[in-house]
Amino acid sequence: MEERKLPESAQQEAGTAPEAGAAPEAHDASEGGKSSVIAAIAGNVGVAVVKFIASFLSGSSALFSEAIHSLVDCGNGLLLLVGMRKSRRKPDFYHPFGSGKELYFYTLIVALAIFLLGGGVALKEGIEAVQAALAGTAQIGDPLVGYVVLICAAIIEGLSLRVALKNFNAARGNLGPIAFIKQAKDPSLYTVVMEDSAAEVGLLFALVGTVLTQATRNAVFDGAASIAIGLLLCAVAVVLLRATKGLLVGVGVNPEEVEQMRALVEQDPMVVECGRILTNYMGPANLLVAMDVTFQPSLRADDADGVTDRIEAAIRQQWPETSEVFIEVECLGECLRQQQVEDTWDVR
Repeated sequence: MEERKLPESAQQEAGTAPEAGAAPEAHDASEGGKSSVIAAIAGNVGVAVVKFIASFLSGSSALFSEAIHSLVDCGNGLLLLVGMRKSRRKPDFYHPFGSGKELYFYTLIVALAIFLLGGGVALKEGIEAVQAALAGTAQIGDPLVGYVVLICAAIIEGLSLRVALKNFNAARGNLGPIAFIKQAKDPSLYTVVMEDSAAEVGLLFALVGTVLTQATRNAVFDGAASIAIGLLLCAVAVVLLRATKGLLVGVGVNPEEVEQMRALVEQDPMVVECGRILTNYMGPANLLVAMDVTFQPSLRADDADGVTDRIEAAIRQQWPETSEVFIEVECLGECLRQQQVEDTWDVR
C-alpha cells in the first residue's frame, strides 16, 4: 500500500483547518465515478434495444440473455446516479452525519439486480434452450444479424469500459485492481468497471456460442453460452454484495493508516501519547475520527483548543474526506486542577 507522508504543516497553527462537518473541497474520484456511470448508461440503452431485436430475429438465447444484461445495466446505472445524488445531501437534525451511505444502499440493490435479473434470467434462458435442443425442438435462425450486433455491441461496450477504466485507474493509483476494490469507499468507481467487463466477456460467450451453434447445427452451444453468461453475472453480483455489505455494516481506515494517524498526532509537541483511534466511513467523502489523546501536563487550558484545532487540521490535510474529528483529552482535567491551584497561589 502507498503510504501517506506526514505533512510538514502538522506543526502549524490550526487557522487553516476546515470548518467542522465540512465536506472536502474537491472529490475528484466521485466525479470520475459519475462520468463512468453516465457513459455506461448511454452505451447500454442503445445496445439493449439492438440486442433484443437481434435476439428475436436470430432466435438466440445467448443474445436474449445479453439483451437482458444490457437492460439491467441501464437500470443499475440510474440507481447509482440516484444513490450518488442522495449521498450528497447535507447533514440535518435526523441525519447529523449526512446521508453518504445512501450510495451503499443503492449499490446493494444494483448487486441484487445483477444477481436476480441478470444472472437469474440468463440461467433460466440457457437451461430452457439446452432442454429444447436436446428435445429437438430448438430453431436455429440466421446468425448474420447476431454477428453484426455482437461486434457493434462489443465496440460500444468497449468505449464505455474505456471511460470507466480511465477513472478507475486514476483513483486506484499504485494499488492493484483487486486491492483497490477491497479498500475503495466509493463503489461507483468499480461497479461500472465490473459491469462493463462482464458485458465484454458475456459478448464473447455469446459469439462463441453462436459460432459453434452454426458450425454444428446444434443449439446446445447457444444455451450453454447463455448459462455461462448467467454464471458470470452471478459471480460479479457476489463480489459486489460482499464489498457493499462491508461498507453498509461500517468500515474504517486500514491498520496502516491508523498507525500513520497516530504518528501524525504524536509528533505534536504538546502530545504525550495518542491512545485508541476509532474511524468509520459514513460515506465515500465522510470519515469520522475519534481518538484518545494525552496532552503534556504543562499545557494550560487556554491553549488546549489551539492544540486540538492543530491536530484536526493535520488530520484533515492527510485525510481530506474527514468530516468530523472527536478528541477525548486524557489529562486535561488534571492539568486544569494544577492550573487552578497555581492560579490560586498567584492570587495570594
